[in-house]
Amino acid sequence: MTLVRWEPFGYRNPWGGLMKLQQHVNSLFDSLSEPDDNTVISYAPRVNIVDSEDKYQVTAELPGLEREDVKVELNNNLLTISGEKKDVQEQQDRNIYLCERSYGTFRRTFQLPSQVDAGKISAGFQNGVLTVDLPKLEEAKPKQIEIKVN
Repeated sequence: MTLVRWEPFGYRNPWGGLMKLQQHVNSLFDSLSEPDDNTVISYAPRVNIVDSEDKYQVTAELPGLEREDVKVELNNNLLTISGEKKDVQEQQDRNIYLCERSYGTFRRTFQLPSQVDAGKISAGFQNGVLTVDLPKLEEAKPKQIEIKVN
């Protein structure tokens, strides 16, 4: 009798090969994202996009940045949030044992739906959180239809 390595998605599962390939691709990307001593970590703020009845709202966490460090642009239904988080080095003669904070330029771009009223977009910045309100056009808002009884 020959010994065969057990595979959780074995040869009897028609999708087993595809799932194994996905696991390999995931592990490849995981290994690329793990920093080593020579890796430069880019800074990308976390973003939430909420769809409400009358608007879309984009919020981005930008701790340590000022309003002047952030730029918001709209071009051809593409909303772009960009800026730079600078490394603050007050003392040059210090030894850094651990540095996990990320610095650098960032650029996040989002495709907007065509129902956005570009003339009424507003943005605010408070306590390190950028909020961009994207009002919907009147024709894009849901309408209540009355049901008539005969």
